[in-house]
Amino acid sequence: MPLALLALAVGAFGIGTTEFAITGLLPGIADTYDVSVATAGLTATGYALGVLVGAPLTAIAGARVPRRRMLALMMVLFVAGNALSALAPGFAVLLLGRVVASLAHGAFFGIGSVVAAGLVAPERRATAIALMFTGLTLANVVGVPGATLLGQSAGWRVSFAAIALLGVVALVGVVTLVPAGAGDAPAGARGTGLRREIAALRDRQVLLAMAMTVFGFGGVFAAITYVAPMMTDAAGYSEGAVTWLLMVFGVGLVVGNLLGGRYADRALMPLLLVSLLGLTGTLALFTLTAHDRLAAPITLLLIGGFGFATVPPLQKRVLDRAAQAPTLASAVNIGAFNLGGALASWLGGVVLSAGAGPTWPSMVGAGMAATALLLALLAARWDAAERRRPARVAAPRTVAAGSAAEGVRRRAEGVR
Repeated sequence: MPLALLALAVGAFGIGTTEFAITGLLPGIADTYDVSVATAGLTATGYALGVLVGAPLTAIAGARVPRRRMLALMMVLFVAGNALSALAPGFAVLLLGRVVASLAHGAFFGIGSVVAAGLVAPERRATAIALMFTGLTLANVVGVPGATLLGQSAGWRVSFAAIALLGVVALVGVVTLVPAGAGDAPAGARGTGLRREIAALRDRQVLLAMAMTVFGFGGVFAAITYVAPMMTDAAGYSEGAVTWLLMVFGVGLVVGNLLGGRYADRALMPLLLVSLLGLTGTLALFTLTAHDRLAAPITLLLIGGFGFATVPPLQKRVLDRAAQAPTLASAVNIGAFNLGGALASWLGGVVLSAGAGPTWPSMVGAGMAATALLLALLAARWDAAERRRPARVAAPRTVAAGSAAEGVRRRAEGVR
């Protein structure tokens, strides 16, 4: 695999750390600003909404900018947002810092997916995308637990400062390892690229894949955003145990991502259907197993595995359907992941504020994953219909074309 994929994975590691570290820092943030855990959860919602809005805007704004330069600019924005979060004097400023950092997220992963897919042969595109996302999943094994541990021992502000420094390292990696011109559109196509990018969003299968993204990975967010209070209040774990529980979840993400990348290149829709079915079941089960100190980490592992196994196939499906203009569609799909996160974390907070038990956000996630499964079944039905349609239409055209060719041949023989 090209070395440039390592640079993309480094950037993904930094972004993944700041996105998911908030789950282990919520109690400390709530104490600092004297707000409820549900209110502190708005830092996850704000980040997700920032990704949703920032993904298409930055993709459009950078339509004429070389993709390596855009990746570097996004990392600069990422560093600035995390530095602001670390210094935030009030909760509103912390929210602002989270939103600033989130604006880099969608464009980095969207553009990075296009670059990664373009660095390898077509039959290895999902594998290349998965390798880039490996940085995001490893962040949940190393970066997020490390940030949680640092936040519990030295304060959550120190965690954000460390994440900002991590962003600087990622920036250097992008500048030095991603080759100039990587993933750029041909020079003659740049002038009309934006129109094609927008047109690609009209494909109903692209839109359906984005809806699957919203509800599928949104289900994961519903549970994982509130995993700290779930594990301490329901399962009886100490705050310190949340660190290794997040590591277990992160291992599931890594395994699911690698398996998803491998098999999406072979059987995309069957993999997607199995993953969403498994995710729905494990999220529903977690409502019960979150009360058990042995079953809870096993279920967390499965949620991570099934959840991230959907990411490479969904991202590849969008890139395949928008092959002529993939940048905006890819970035918007990354935003869709975080729209699902925003919706899920908000719904989870609503459930908690209504007085439901601490594990009920997981049931919200199960409902979202079940919705994604129904959408995947619809997409598979549409795929089957599209495969049948050319067979019915192409045959008469072939006969007509053959008759015309025969007529031309006979007239040519008559002339001779």
